[in-house]
Amino acid sequence: MADKRMMVLPAEVVARVDENRGDLSQADFINLLLDNQLGNGETDQASNHEEEHEPVTRVDLAELESGIKDLLRSFLEFFITYGLEIGKESGKYDLAALTNRLNNLPDSSVSSRGKRTKIR
Repeated sequence: MADKRMMVLPAEVVARVDENRGDLSQADFINLLLDNQLGNGETDQASNHEEEHEPVTRVDLAELESGIKDLLRSFLEFFITYGLEIGKESGKYDLAALTNRLNNLPDSSVSSRGKRTKIR
């Protein structure tokens, strides 16, 4: 068994560790941070996966954003179609009104680059 030592840390540091460590013990969390920061990188979880992860590019993020928009559009179309099937009359108007409301949302429709995105 490894020797155990006590480390004196400021209360703020201990609070930040406890807020962010999730299910890890304090020692495991600090080991993970040190390994990642110092480039030793091989943790118990990482050593179980033999494949290396490549960084996410802007193209990947743009594709993800486009896919999410397509998914949202298909949900919107599904619910409007479902509403028409149970007796709603003006589905085209509902689609235009919902699209207009989605485009006018303040924060959720602003991309990370600060540009407003329109739902088509």
